[in-house]
This record gives sequence, C-alpha cells and structure tokens, in this order.
Amino acid sequence: MWRKIAFLFVAGIALCAGYYFLELNQVHHKDSLTLYGNVDVRQVDLGFRVLGKVKELLVEEGDRVEAGQLMAKLDADPYTDRVKESTAALRAARSTLLNTERILQRRKELISDGSISQEDLDNSIASHSVQAATVDQAEAALAIASSNLSYTDMTAPSDGIVLTRIREVGTVVNPADPVFTVSLTSPVWIRAYISEPLLGIVHPGMEASIYTDTFEGKVYNGKIGFISPVAEFTPKTVETKELRTDLVYRLRIYVDNPDQGLRQGMPVTVKLHLPSE
Repeated sequence: MWRKIAFLFVAGIALCAGYYFLELNQVHHKDSLTLYGNVDVRQVDLGFRVLGKVKELLVEEGDRVEAGQLMAKLDADPYTDRVKESTAALRAARSTLLNTERILQRRKELISDGSISQEDLDNSIASHSVQAATVDQAEAALAIASSNLSYTDMTAPSDGIVLTRIREVGTVVNPADPVFTVSLTSPVWIRAYISEPLLGIVHPGMEASIYTDTFEGKVYNGKIGFISPVAEFTPKTVETKELRTDLVYRLRIYVDNPDQGLRQGMPVTVKLHLPSE
C-alpha cells in the first residue's frame, strides 16, 4: 500500500514539474508564442598589441565609451625611437640605391664600345637588384615600426560601458594582456528556449516583442537571428518517441535597445508573432 502511495506522490510531482516547465518557458496561442528568457550582452577584454609600460588610463569603471575613443596609452618612447631608426635606415638604403643606379647606367653606356667587360655590367646589375631589395626591406621595417607605434594607443572597438579596469598606470603589460573589460552596447540579444514540438513554427527573421519587469508596458522590438541546430539538456543518444518531445533548442533573438534599458542577465518575456492561418 505504501509503495502505491509513494508512486502516486512521485508521479504527481513529475506531472506538476512538467506543467510548470511548459508554463514557465513557453505559452502557445493561435496567433502568438510566448517564451521566457534572459538578456545577453557581448563583452570584450581589451589589451595592447605590443609590449610596454602603461602610461595613461583615460577611462574608469562605469564610463561610457564610443567607437574609436582613446582609452589608454603605453609609454611610446621606445617605439618612437624605432621609427626614427627605421626612417634613417630607409634613407640610407635609398641613397645607396640611387648610387647603384647611376653606376649601372654608366656601365650600360660603356659596354657598347668595349670599355668595360660583360662581367662588370653583370655585377652592377646584381648590385642594383640587391640594393633595391634592401630598400624594400627598409620600407617594410619602417611600416612595422610605425604600426607598433600606433598600437601604443588603445581605442574602443565599438560603443560600450567599461565594466572592469584590470591594470593600473605603471604596469608593464605583454601583448594581449587584458587592461579593460567592456560591455558592448550592441548587439543585444535574448537567450530563450523552445521545445521540440514547437520548433517547426519558428524561423530566423520572425518578429518578436520583448517585455521586461523593470519597464512595465514598454515594448522592445526584435527578431529571431539564430536557432540552435543542437538540442540541449537531453542526451543525443535518447531517441525514443516519448523522450524526443522533451528536447529543448536555444533561440537567439536580436533586440533593438535604443534607451539602453536592457542589461546583462535581465529576465524578459518574448512574444513571437505567428502568421495567421
């Protein structure tokens, strides 16, 4: 008797849990499908592309930054010196190339009357080719030095908010060491889930209305940008007909966020607009 009671109790709990999951995560009406999800905002770690000592940090945690805004600087003196050195090397290489061109031209004029040998002319041609390659090498070295100098400035890749300032002035950083973590203003998307039986009624590009608990009555516009091809929460090896209906797929819904009201992790309600039959 007690086993039967225990079985009925467990079955009741399972039934309630299943009903709760469906009600919590999706409500299907004839003209709409309601899902519940959370806001996702992309974050990036920003660092310098070259080694150096941090000279200036121009923003603080919580500051808003715009794309291209200068955020930090390294001590640029070593890279400025390298540019000067490369410029001088290029100037010297070009001067030598000009001299080899003059010698080559004179020897081409003298070869016709036999004043010089063919070997002398061939040597001049080879010398000119080598010096031309030296000039190309010097130009490349100057381009690299100039690029490295520009990398001593860190700029924001896009609009965002500074979440974390990881380094301080005077710190020696290696290339790619994170200095700031920035939360990007755009893109903003909603992470939601849909069960396998309803997967056929949604598609990329489907329009959606997004509601939050914080801004009651305010509607954000969005559309489905991605539907995961892989089920989650259920092992791929489960293939029985009964358990396939429990498969859940992740949706990514891109949202317009003009007032910056949507924040990372915020719970939202998503209403997908279904076509009329």
